[in-house]
Amino acid sequence: MAASSAAGPSCYSRLTNEWICGQYFTNYRHELVDATVEHIQLTVVSVLLGVAIAFPLALLARSYPRLESTVLGVSTGIYTIPSLALLPLLVPFTGLSKETVVIGLALYALTILVRAILEGLRSVPDEVRESAVGLGYGAGRLLLKIELPLALPVIMAGLRVATVSTVALTTVGSLVSYGGLGNLIKDGVTTNFRAELFAAAALCVVLAIALDILIVLLQRALTPWTRGAQA
Repeated sequence: MAASSAAGPSCYSRLTNEWICGQYFTNYRHELVDATVEHIQLTVVSVLLGVAIAFPLALLARSYPRLESTVLGVSTGIYTIPSLALLPLLVPFTGLSKETVVIGLALYALTILVRAILEGLRSVPDEVRESAVGLGYGAGRLLLKIELPLALPVIMAGLRVATVSTVALTTVGSLVSYGGLGNLIKDGVTTNFRAELFAAAALCVVLAIALDILIVLLQRALTPWTRGAQA
């Protein structure tokens, strides 16, 4: 502290309070790492839960056209509920926990994921299905071996949008003290701590870009036949 005082106030002290401060990243490294790790965990688990819920809903909508408008309407309707209202509504059932944030984010992701999965399955040409059925493929095998692989590009595009939006929405988990980088953003706004606010917001952007790139790479690995078509 004495050395710091001799050198003058740090760039994030109350006297200077700068937005961009390298010293803040050094001195608060552990807080930033912990918040980022929590943010990643909440985002990934929420998106995976959203996929697990969206997949059967999309299959239901495709199998029963009369239910399609209901399924899409409900999933879209949930997205219109403000996060300031949704999370408090879940608290009586899940408490002030990570589960509250995960469930809320998964529900928000449904509006994108259900449509993406449904449109992906519909993008499979009818003649491909007919050929597979003619070769003896049953419904389950047809879905897993033929339809899903061909629907992956559309589904993965929806997954990218859902993941990036979830990275941003995860910050609202600070309402129940489980917001990852959102906790730092909330604290930065409350205390006018500019370096903390900027660093947390910047890390959210970097995290969203990184996850988007990972999904693109995963898509290329799962759909090698599309590389030649793109070339």
